[in-house]
Amino acid sequence: MRLKKVKIGDVVTENNVFLAPLAGFSDFAMRKICEDMGAGLTFTEMVSCKGLLYDNANTKDILFTVGNGIKAAQIFGNDPDVMLEAATGEELGKFDVIDVNFGCPMPKIYNNGEGSALLKDPALAEKIIRTLKKCGKPITAKMRTGLTLGDGLGLPFAKALEQGGADMITVHGRPKDRIYAGEPDYDGIEMIKNAVSVPVIANGGVFDADSADLLIERTGADGVMIARGALENPFIFADITGKKRIAESKKELIFKHVDLLKTRYDDRTVAITFRKQLCLYLKGEKNASALKQKILTLKDTDSIKREIDAALP
Repeated sequence: MRLKKVKIGDVVTENNVFLAPLAGFSDFAMRKICEDMGAGLTFTEMVSCKGLLYDNANTKDILFTVGNGIKAAQIFGNDPDVMLEAATGEELGKFDVIDVNFGCPMPKIYNNGEGSALLKDPALAEKIIRTLKKCGKPITAKMRTGLTLGDGLGLPFAKALEQGGADMITVHGRPKDRIYAGEPDYDGIEMIKNAVSVPVIANGGVFDADSADLLIERTGADGVMIARGALENPFIFADITGKKRIAESKKELIFKHVDLLKTRYDDRTVAITFRKQLCLYLKGEKNASALKQKILTLKDTDSIKREIDAALP
């Protein structure tokens, strides 16, 4: 794909290959690794605006950040005034870009009238964006093509976001009811791209450089956002951008990730919480199933490193 800078309000990214906000995974360590691999922009996992105002410890932990690149945080909610108060608060003060989640399909979020539920209310979404613009930072939005395939909700929703002042729109090319399954709706993304004048980033189905090329070719989008493909293989950013890899092997990458997490958390916490990410790193490796089962029993990072050292080249 053709690399280019993306202008988001008064912020300009180095390239147009971004890391998606991923609940439970895109913590400070993953964002730093992907940034160092060449990602032009990385996002925190979504945080609740109400949680921020209630001083929720987990919400604050999600927003811990390191590195020198542009910092973007994703928030969710449905009350414009509450969201503005959160956006102007101390915890979000260190972020350069605020992204609003209009795409989460999970029942807990949807049934509370947040995330993808707002696709049914473009007027409220427009008000949310317009209100958040008062914080003085670039405001972006991530949405889906609709609630069901072909329901026609995506296009007027994207136009409402632009009308509210959104500086960039990311479109996950699947409707809410498909979660992450199936081929991306290329036509749905392309329709939105052609209907608005702000940058449009396409999300869905990118697992290597070829699929990134395909997504751009089929949609005309200004860039790609990578989700699951990055969790399994952060090298993807270096492969697409041409930036030098920060690790020579999967084993070295795993060790770097563990050591980075240990700069913030105690050893036992890292050993236990890193398991889910490690299982993704091991996908496709020889004897991965047996190795995963062994690692799930380990409670210190030295033991994990010994197992990985013996199993991977």
